[in-house]
Amino acid sequence: MNAITPDQRDRLIHLLEEASADPAVRAVVITATGRGFCAGADLRGAPLTEDRVAGDVTRVIRQGAQRLIAAVLDCEKPVIAAVNGTAAGIGAHLAYACDLVIAAESAKFTEVFVRRGLVPDGGGAYLLPRLVGPQRAKELMFFGDSLTAADAERLGLVNRVVPDAELEKTARAWAERLAAGPTRSLTLTKQLVNASLDTDRSTAFIAEATAQEINMTTADAKEGVTAFVERRGPEFKGR
Repeated sequence: MNAITPDQRDRLIHLLEEASADPAVRAVVITATGRGFCAGADLRGAPLTEDRVAGDVTRVIRQGAQRLIAAVLDCEKPVIAAVNGTAAGIGAHLAYACDLVIAAESAKFTEVFVRRGLVPDGGGAYLLPRLVGPQRAKELMFFGDSLTAADAERLGLVNRVVPDAELEKTARAWAERLAAGPTRSLTLTKQLVNASLDTDRSTAFIAEATAQEINMTTADAKEGVTAFVERRGPEFKGR
């Protein structure tokens, strides 16, 4: 069920950092093989409560699950989650952190923490209220009920629900559209939207104007304006 091990987590973070730095990468898709997207953190081998030293849990969460979610949010390329099957705990939060979420009809999303007597971590209490509002977020976290893909779409946690057999095709089509777009413009847009949730209007407006100032120096912006004047489709290069 693709429960995340520390090695897998670090590998994902490394790949996202590589994607940000590589001009040839224009979009990212996070998906999985098998029956589930991600069943949460792999807790096998975790120390028992009496074996822990004060501060251990904070350190593990800060350097582990939170670092993974931050890597998705901070990735300089648009990130699509293609969710097949179960997305539970940190697996659900990994999907929610992505810029776009496509779910197979069989997908389920679960805030499983309460079932284990745990506080939601991996950015859950940050992401969910921003996506569905505080009341809905509390309902999901307090009860830990599984959401079907259709329910997740209705709440705004998912952009599209597709038949299982069409998940890969749909994710690829979206990724190809993004990869053909003005990559730096998409990066700046992602940063503006993410920052706006924690920013007052004045600061957001200044950031927007500054982002456009930076964006107008890109080759893609020049190509977009030129193509409009010449009445043809733009050919963006991601630069």
